[in-house]
Amino acid sequence: MAEDDTASTGLVVATHGRHCLVERPDGTRVLCHAKGKKNETVVGDRVLWRATGDEGVIVRVQERRNLFYRQDEVRTKSFAANLDLVLVLIAAEPEFSEMQLARALIAAEAERIAPLIALNKSDLVEPFERAWARLLPYRHMGYGVLPLSLRRSSDTDRDHLLQHLHGKTTLVLGPSGAGKSTLINLLVPQAQALTGEISQALNSGKHTTTATTWYWVDAQRSTGLIDSPGFQEFGLHHIEPMQLAGLMPDLRPHVAECKFYNCTHLHEPGCGVIAAVAQAPGAPAGQIEPSRYRIYRTLFEELSEPPRY
Repeated sequence: MAEDDTASTGLVVATHGRHCLVERPDGTRVLCHAKGKKNETVVGDRVLWRATGDEGVIVRVQERRNLFYRQDEVRTKSFAANLDLVLVLIAAEPEFSEMQLARALIAAEAERIAPLIALNKSDLVEPFERAWARLLPYRHMGYGVLPLSLRRSSDTDRDHLLQHLHGKTTLVLGPSGAGKSTLINLLVPQAQALTGEISQALNSGKHTTTATTWYWVDAQRSTGLIDSPGFQEFGLHHIEPMQLAGLMPDLRPHVAECKFYNCTHLHEPGCGVIAAVAQAPGAPAGQIEPSRYRIYRTLFEELSEPPRY
């Protein structure tokens, strides 16, 4: 009898070291460990597992629809798999990094995962107006940009947010200070208690957001929310530099207008991308903001550098 024939199906809802917490179809959870020395599972994986006493062992990770991850020169960090949406939460204050935002959006584009930008702290009028204006190019590109005030959240705010998340598996991503924990607690009031239970089950010590964790928003378990640790850097070394322009929606339409098929969009004559770069900030739809082109140049050069190891 094949090993798969005796295995049960499950959903990975948390991982720590060689262990992961697997949710059965009936909602109960079991602690599982990797078959080999390394745990290859990530939150959101659908797995086959086999019981061994009170625990289980992972037999196989089923094929993923996608895997959202970042990669620097020496290390890969996987966030989650099988996502429908990446919610990038930023705030009017402290001022968000457009470079970090761009990196997260490019990583989502590379895996064909829909992104949604949420701008928190709409109650801070002047900082919010400045931040909202900075996001105009992203609205021109077709990204959804959602205003939020999580500190003064109402049922209307919660319902509006849930409309975007309903029936989907969403990874919440954002820098510290943006309000990620507040958002999670708004949508999943029992989140803190659940995180403590998960941490205890995995024997992983502190239950601050040091690990990626899955929460169900609804009793029907149709809307999943994945909380991820904060990050300072977001490496894109898994992306080839020549792929980059195609993953930036404002640059992508102009690539076909380039004279040379292998155009880097940095210096070539007859480059459609360079021709579309606006001469000043505040570019209309269809043109490329100077700040966005600077991001492209910086990333292209970063991804073109030879490895240092």
